[in-house]
Amino acid sequence: MMQTTVFEHVDHTSIVDTIVTQIETFILNGVLRDGGRLPSERDLAEQMGVSRPKVREALKQLEDSGLINVRHGEGAFIAPLVGSAMSPALINLYSRHQEAFGSYLEFRAAQESFAAGLAATRATKSDKEILSRVMDQLEAAHSANDMQASQDADIAFHSAVIDASHNSLLVHTMSSIYALTKQNLFYHRSFLRSIDGTGDQLHAQHREIFEAIHSGIPERASKAARDHIEFVQWSYLEEQSRAQREQVSNRRLALL
Repeated sequence: MMQTTVFEHVDHTSIVDTIVTQIETFILNGVLRDGGRLPSERDLAEQMGVSRPKVREALKQLEDSGLINVRHGEGAFIAPLVGSAMSPALINLYSRHQEAFGSYLEFRAAQESFAAGLAATRATKSDKEILSRVMDQLEAAHSANDMQASQDADIAFHSAVIDASHNSLLVHTMSSIYALTKQNLFYHRSFLRSIDGTGDQLHAQHREIFEAIHSGIPERASKAARDHIEFVQWSYLEEQSRAQREQVSNRRLALL
């Protein structure tokens, strides 16, 4: 069986420029991400069919342009390019003012609905395979009632949808946004399941997004993604209302 490689053979006039362009394109498209390690010089040379000195020269250009970091004895790594969507001070402010969660959800609803529609039109066979694998992870976590695995698979699923949109700005912007979600800045998935009961609704919503993309129906995919985020918003507001009612009732009880 022929081994599939990531990098292509180089046969252009300017070998170094071609190597640089190929790696830059992978960074732009999100194939290579912040902190990701590049193959060794030898592996790159073999995959591209060029000499190691040419690879070394290309890596030097990429390092000079700030796209990669070369660590002696460790290898070449993609530099931190996107950074955080917010400064530490703003993250702290958001964590203390949960009403900002509404703005976060509005942003996600718009971007993820758009991305799901694009994904339904643009997703390749490989994109759909990735989505299928992540959907399997969601299924397994849901069946096992594993909260942490469910949250990890949840973020992986939404990231896979964004990747399948093949919009490079969405890929990099939402990657930064999901980094905040991983920090539980706005909410933890457990509170959603406290509303849902079993997480069945969340799971059904992910399944609907998945099937719409696989079926290539952009309108259905966009609606499914928006409906999912609106459910999250409703759940959050419902939990806030429940907590306030509980607080009022407890104070009444304390006065008896």
